[in-house]
Amino acid sequence: MHVIDSHTGGMPTRVILEGSPDLGSGPLSARAEALATEHQDFCNSVLLEPRGQAGMVAALLVEPVDPDCVTGVIYFDADAVLGMCGHGTIGLAVTLAHMGRISQGAHRIETPAGVVTVELHDANTVSVTNIESRRIHHDVAVEVEGHGAISGDMAYGGNWFFIANAPLEVSTANIPALTALSVAIRESCNRTGVAGREGQPVDHVILSGASPAKGALRRNFVLCPDDEYDRSPCGTGSSAFVSCLAAADQLAEGEEIVLESVIGSSYKLSYRNGPTGGVIPKITGQAYVMAESRLVFAPDDPFKAGIV
Repeated sequence: MHVIDSHTGGMPTRVILEGSPDLGSGPLSARAEALATEHQDFCNSVLLEPRGQAGMVAALLVEPVDPDCVTGVIYFDADAVLGMCGHGTIGLAVTLAHMGRISQGAHRIETPAGVVTVELHDANTVSVTNIESRRIHHDVAVEVEGHGAISGDMAYGGNWFFIANAPLEVSTANIPALTALSVAIRESCNRTGVAGREGQPVDHVILSGASPAKGALRRNFVLCPDDEYDRSPCGTGSSAFVSCLAAADQLAEGEEIVLESVIGSSYKLSYRNGPTGGVIPKITGQAYVMAESRLVFAPDDPFKAGIV
């Protein structure tokens, strides 16, 4: 399997160029569903140890349905197939440039959540114009054992987020505690029916805190579906966060802010108003290619499908 690894703000992306299962040629949403339901061993083998690493997201290149797109892509982590991935799209754009497949300028990429636009500014800097994002529920309280009621918003930015103010400092020293709390919040949301309009469950949690960095609006801890924290500020999470700021009249159209991750990496963000009442976020970040390699899957390897 031919792969290229990059990281965006510390969050790894593994682009799969060849060696994937045949998912057909239908809509990307159907191909993503086939990957999720029929090829879990494949996903595990790519991302779990010993070949993968904690937090890694894979970007499986596929033929797009839309001929105006430079590629189609299906993102997945060790626990779920994702509708969209912001840090992965920044990493994918830098990888495509590294391969010579795109040059500086704007390009369209098809994802299961819809078509997104990337603008390659230089070898490492990319802006992603995401799909329309929106606040779904405002000021919802969930009961969390040991913490009582925690109130937050549910929002969509390509994935489904519960966003709350962190009751403890958002810092690397608190990553274990933030992880445990976020897992408990997600479980409470899904147990009590905090969901999208068609029953979509919360799959990510954001705990937002003050940033010590001058110029950064907030420092956010983001829990991913595989219970790993996002090393980057999370592109879809930042999109959801911006939609909540816009809905609360705390951020004007076109105004630029900086959001940080728990490790201090940052994205610049702004938005324009969307056609159906949400916002169209623009995310700018940097990615760096780390490795180009071929993964080998020996038939007699006892951990061929990863350490589950």
